[in-house]
Amino acid sequence: MHVYPFSAVVGSDDLALALTLCAVSPAIGGVLVRGEKGTAKSTMVRAQAALLPQVTVVADCRFGCDPEAPDPACPDGPHPVGSPVRIRPARLVELPVGATEDRVTGSLHLGKALAEGAAEYEPGLLALAHRGVLYVDEVNLLHDHLVDLLLDAAAMGRSTVERDGVSVTHAARFVLVGTMNPEEGELRPQLLDRFGLTVEVAAPRDPHQRAEIVRRRLAFDADPAGFVARWSDAEAELSRRIADARTRLPHVRLPDAALVAIAEVCAAFDVDGMRADLVTAKTAVAHAAWCGRDEVTREDIAVAAKLALPHRRRRNPFDSPGMDEDLLDDLLRDDGDEPEDPDDDPDGGPDGGPEPGDEAPGAESAASPAPATVTAPGEPYRARLLAADRTGRGAAGRRSRARTTIGRTVGEHSGDAGPIHLPATIRATAASRPCAVSVAGATETAHGWELRRKVIEGKEANLVLLCVDASGSMAAKARMTQVKTAILSLLLDAYRRRDTVGLVTFRGDRAQLLLPPTNSVDVAAARLRELPAGGRTPLAEGLTEAAETIRRHRLRDPDRRALLVVVTDGRATAGADAVNRSLDAADHVAAQGIPSVVLDSETGRFRMGLARQLAERLGAEYVPVGDVQADAITTAVRGRAA
Repeated sequence: MHVYPFSAVVGSDDLALALTLCAVSPAIGGVLVRGEKGTAKSTMVRAQAALLPQVTVVADCRFGCDPEAPDPACPDGPHPVGSPVRIRPARLVELPVGATEDRVTGSLHLGKALAEGAAEYEPGLLALAHRGVLYVDEVNLLHDHLVDLLLDAAAMGRSTVERDGVSVTHAARFVLVGTMNPEEGELRPQLLDRFGLTVEVAAPRDPHQRAEIVRRRLAFDADPAGFVARWSDAEAELSRRIADARTRLPHVRLPDAALVAIAEVCAAFDVDGMRADLVTAKTAVAHAAWCGRDEVTREDIAVAAKLALPHRRRRNPFDSPGMDEDLLDDLLRDDGDEPEDPDDDPDGGPDGGPEPGDEAPGAESAASPAPATVTAPGEPYRARLLAADRTGRGAAGRRSRARTTIGRTVGEHSGDAGPIHLPATIRATAASRPCAVSVAGATETAHGWELRRKVIEGKEANLVLLCVDASGSMAAKARMTQVKTAILSLLLDAYRRRDTVGLVTFRGDRAQLLLPPTNSVDVAAARLRELPAGGRTPLAEGLTEAAETIRRHRLRDPDRRALLVVVTDGRATAGADAVNRSLDAADHVAAQGIPSVVLDSETGRFRMGLARQLAERLGAEYVPVGDVQADAITTAVRGRAA
């Protein structure tokens, strides 16, 4: 199998540098690669792994111990001096999104436990990745507890397992690389912070560069062996430089002045905690070693800060990662350097454009005015939990009750899916009758194992489909601000509970699927902010479009239940017999078994109560929009108690 050469990848300089620095110093904590689809993220990771120097391991050690410094706690140890050794390439271990915790960390060897009664530990992916690369594609789709587990192991350099009568700890030092497409959802800020470096990757816009990428890819597909051979010298040189930089790394000096400069940069960018300072320092040292220097310079700090800080400035899912590079340059400028004088710009203004006041007459009137009916939401708040009724069976999450893979064991079954319930298996086997089997012509009595699986109850993630009334009755500024704030708060809640979200709006004479189901709540928030209001209320069309969206989603992802959240005052006004058509549409949604919630946006002294009637026909939970805030519910309960 031929791996695409790392040297032949075009247009990913920052990614190549970040991967290389982590190869030089795995203590940096890995790389998170963010980018749109088709930007060679996976190609770069797999190609870079092939450049890692070969490793020498103890021959019979399943955990890849270094014979020069074996792990004293190695489960296969101790390894005495003079143990047989072998040399092998550094591994690239890929962790699939659907992996289970026992596959990642290892678990009891079930075969030996059942056959011999021996509690032997079977290594997981973390053990295989020791002294190599652990690659997680679509890391943002991996369950949070697995991401936490990976990042803890990457930071500590060890993996600890305490389960099923097994207590094991072993070395797990690896380069952790995760790739993700932000359009499919973000990682929580707490998890972003645990990655050492992050890189934003985008396809180049230069036609010549794009043509060169296609040219090289076609050449590789036509003759992989020949293409790899043409780049072999460059690959060998890169591998040699990585090995030399690893040797130089322990001898690179980090002066006090450089350490203070790193602290000043991290403080100026207002990052939380001390991890940013540590990662920036380690990255600067690795960059100095990569460049052949014996002491960290301001150039090394600048490069490290650009890779280590942008994702740590993200406070919530609606913030975009990034940093002010002009501020970074100012912070790292030597005292003798003179800042550029914007007055020297020959084009007049600081951006090369005309000075203020030089606009052509009538320019302002030519601009397109913003729609007057677009209202901005307020600051989001902590929303109350809206959950689907009954017990589902979906992907692990944090919203509705479900039979899933994470949670508490509530029973057992004899099917083929799910983790082994060891005590139940032993009980069932002990209670089963002996059966006669023929072995080499003799008849012996043996027990067949009666495997039992765990029934686990926890929480699932849902598709939260927002069906929002954007008609004229919602257009009052105070009402639309309240509604948009409530929806924004629900989006933030969906992000924290790892839900998929979608957005249907209805106004005028039609409904529109404004955002198909996605894991990216920041995209949903952006669409919400731009949502105008006005016109009649086609409530029936909105409910019909929502039901159709959920039907299509069930075909693609049958295990993820939908929770329909209808935001309206219930006043159907579009088309003939609008009210009855809306109620019929509600009956149709209810017949589909779709769990629903109606957020009543009606305000004022005199209310018609139409949204409550709609909730009754839907079989939905009824919530006034002012009660979406969790604190508002608490206050209301306390008020009634008083």
